[in-house]
Amino acid sequence: MNVIFVVVDTLRADHLGCYGYERPTSPHLDAFAATAVVCEKHLATAIPTGPSFATINTGQYSIRHGVVSHGSGREIPRDAPWMPEIFLRHGLTTCAVDNLAGWRAGYERGYEFYVDPTRRRTLSINADSRELNRRVIPWLEQHHEEDFFLFVHYWDPHTPYMPPRAYRRFFYQGDPNDPKHTSLAGMEEHPLGRTWRDTWFNRLGPHITDANYIEALYDGEIRYCDESIGKLIKTVDDLGHRDDTMVVVTGDHGELMYRHGIFFDHHGLYDGNLHVPFIVRHPELKPGRVERMTEHVDVAPTLLDLAGVEVPEAMDGVSLVPWLRKEQDGPVRPFTVSQECTWQMKWCLRTETHKFILAREEDFYGTPMRELYDLREDPGEFNNIIDQAPGLARALEQQLEDWIAGKMAACGLTEDPLVSAGLSLGKSWKERRAHPDLPG
Repeated sequence: MNVIFVVVDTLRADHLGCYGYERPTSPHLDAFAATAVVCEKHLATAIPTGPSFATINTGQYSIRHGVVSHGSGREIPRDAPWMPEIFLRHGLTTCAVDNLAGWRAGYERGYEFYVDPTRRRTLSINADSRELNRRVIPWLEQHHEEDFFLFVHYWDPHTPYMPPRAYRRFFYQGDPNDPKHTSLAGMEEHPLGRTWRDTWFNRLGPHITDANYIEALYDGEIRYCDESIGKLIKTVDDLGHRDDTMVVVTGDHGELMYRHGIFFDHHGLYDGNLHVPFIVRHPELKPGRVERMTEHVDVAPTLLDLAGVEVPEAMDGVSLVPWLRKEQDGPVRPFTVSQECTWQMKWCLRTETHKFILAREEDFYGTPMRELYDLREDPGEFNNIIDQAPGLARALEQQLEDWIAGKMAACGLTEDPLVSAGLSLGKSWKERRAHPDLPG
C-alpha cells in the first residue's frame, strides 16, 4: 500500500466547502472528499507547526515527546516512534517535499529523499504549492512503480496571504481602503500587528482598513493551493494508483482571522486554530463521514494501521480504522486535550459540547486565566460562561488537571512541561512588558 500524506499549513477546516463553508475555496478537495472518509471534528493536539508535526509523526502527546512550542530549539527524542522511519523500515521508499529539516529538530528522520524547494526563497514559506508540485509530480512519476510514502507540506494559507493577483479579488468585491471600515482597529496591539502592516500589508496597497479583505486573501490562498492538490491527486490516479494508494489530507493547525483580538495568526486554543481537516481516501474504505472527535495524536496510528503496519505501543493515539470503516460509532475518547506554549501558555479540554481553557500565565491579549464555552450555543467561542456555570467549570478543570498529572507521572515529570519550557516566541513580548524602558 502506497501512502501520500498531504499537510496544508494553517488550514482551517471550516474554510473548506466539504466542511460547510459557503465560499467555493476548495472544489478539488471537495471532489476528493466525496470519494473519501471525512472526519468532521478533527482537532490539533498541539499548536503551532513544530509541536503539531511532532505529534502527528510520533502519535504522542507533546507532554511525552517534549516539543511543546514552536521555535524552542527542542529536538524530537530519538527513541520516540516516528511514522516516516517506520514506513522506511517496512520497505517503502520515503520522500518528503518540505522544509522542516532546516529547523534541525529531527523532522527529516526516516526519509530517503528530502526535497526542499523553499531553499530557493529568502522567506521559505513564500514557496507556493505550484513550486512544490514542480518537484512533487516528477518525483512521483519517477518512483511510482516502487512502494512509497510521500509527504507533501504546502504552505500557501500561512501568512503572508499573498496569492497570485488573479486570486486576490476572488472572494472580495468591496473597497479594502474605505476609511469607514473599523475591523482592523487594534491590530497594532497584536504582537505581530505592526510587522504585518510594515511588510505584506504595504504590498497590497496603501491604508488597508478592511479585515474581511485580508480574510478573503486567506481564502484565495486556499483556492490556489486547492488546484495544486487536485493536480497531485489526478497524477496519482492517472498513473494507475487509484486502487493501491492511500491519500490523506490534513492541516497542522488553523488560523484566527481577527476575532478574539488575534489578527491573522494562530495564537490561542479556540477552534479556529484547532479544528482542521482530516480526509482519508483508501481503496478499502467507503466514502462517508466520522462525526466523533478525533485528534492529531491519532494520525500516525491510523495511517500505519491502514497500511498494514503494526502500531508501536509507544504511541498514545489510537487507530481510527474502526470508525473509518463504520465498525465503531461510539466516542473515540470522552474528551480531547490540546496545548500551546508558543505565544500563549495554555491547556484546553474539549468535550462534544463544551471547551474549558486554562492558562498557566497571563497573555498579551488580557484574556481570562480560565475560560468556558458552550460550543452548541456559541461555536465561535465569544461568550465566556465561566461565571454562569462554575460547577461545570470546576469539574472540567479537575478533569484537565488530573489528565495532565497522570501524563506527567507516566513520563516521570515533576513540573508541567509548559511551565518548565516557558514561552518561546512570546518570550520577547514578556520581556518588553516587564522592562518597557528597554529599546525595541
